[in-house]
Amino acid sequence: MSANRFAAAFATSIALLLTGCATQAPQQPGTVPRVVERTPEAPVLNPQMAAAADTLTKMADLQNRLYKVAAPLLIQNAELCKGQARALLGFTAKNRWSYPGDYNEAAHVAFGMDERLQVTSVLAGSGAAKAGLQTGDVLLSAGGKPLPTGQHALSQAGSIFGKIIASQATLPMTVERHDSERQLSIPVTRACAFAIELGNADNVNAYADGSRVLVTRGMINFTRNDEELAYVLAKTMAHNMLGHAAAQRNVSTIGSIIDNLKSVTPDTSMLIGSGGVKAMPPEMDAAADRLSLYLAARAGYGIDNADNFWKRLNETHPATVLNGYSANHPAIAARLAAIEKAQAEIKAKRAAKKAMVP
Repeated sequence: MSANRFAAAFATSIALLLTGCATQAPQQPGTVPRVVERTPEAPVLNPQMAAAADTLTKMADLQNRLYKVAAPLLIQNAELCKGQARALLGFTAKNRWSYPGDYNEAAHVAFGMDERLQVTSVLAGSGAAKAGLQTGDVLLSAGGKPLPTGQHALSQAGSIFGKIIASQATLPMTVERHDSERQLSIPVTRACAFAIELGNADNVNAYADGSRVLVTRGMINFTRNDEELAYVLAKTMAHNMLGHAAAQRNVSTIGSIIDNLKSVTPDTSMLIGSGGVKAMPPEMDAAADRLSLYLAARAGYGIDNADNFWKRLNETHPATVLNGYSANHPAIAARLAAIEKAQAEIKAKRAAKKAMVP
């Protein structure tokens, strides 16, 4: 298994290194971290380490799919996100300290991740992608300043990036790729500033807390293709854009669920019953469904199958299935009516060559 394939592993949001926004609160390390040298020899893994590596690799595949499907939704809908859109660079980065316990060692021993920040994903269509940044690139410096390493590298690097982008439209960076240094100039891209999270649970659900979108492993596996996954992401983004978590006073509850489920080892007891999440009222759900079709259409996804997808989900996992999507969004009749109306609206606007705005 290559280091580059692993580099997109789970346990991170699609932080996107937003302008002026670090992914964690800055912290001061107690000592200067020791850089661990990577060796070319293939390590011998014990069963526990091999299991940890296998878990992370499987999660990496799911997270990669989420990022790929989310990219056009985030970038092509910046106009509609309004106050929730930000200038971003379009990549995430991690080091071995991004993974707890045995996963820390698995990331280091099995895949060569060390104290330095390594690019774990590049958002398609972003400034980072256009500049040629690649998954697996090691971040060396930004704006001529060496980037931090060690346990607190991510939060400290976010602060450095934010200061540079606050004063200029591009970020000069030096990266290491295949043991050689490369100079890149990464332009900022305006996009919806929603973190996209992978939920490490088998319940078929998706959550929005106002600033984040989380889709569970169960929901991803339920979708048959990227178009269906786009419906889920767009619908959950729409709830954020319409402020529904706050209106329902669900922000704290859903926030706790997201924090828990994005962990490599979540506490599944938090998913008992409804998890404390209030069911979405019909009028709110219908409004989010309508907006979601515009988001999907603007991102280039087909919308003709949206009603069939949500029907299939409701039939397979009805509202009686606790902590499933239909239990939190039970108004299927109102939702389908809104979807069918939005499908007709969008087709009419396309035919008339009108702006694709709700």
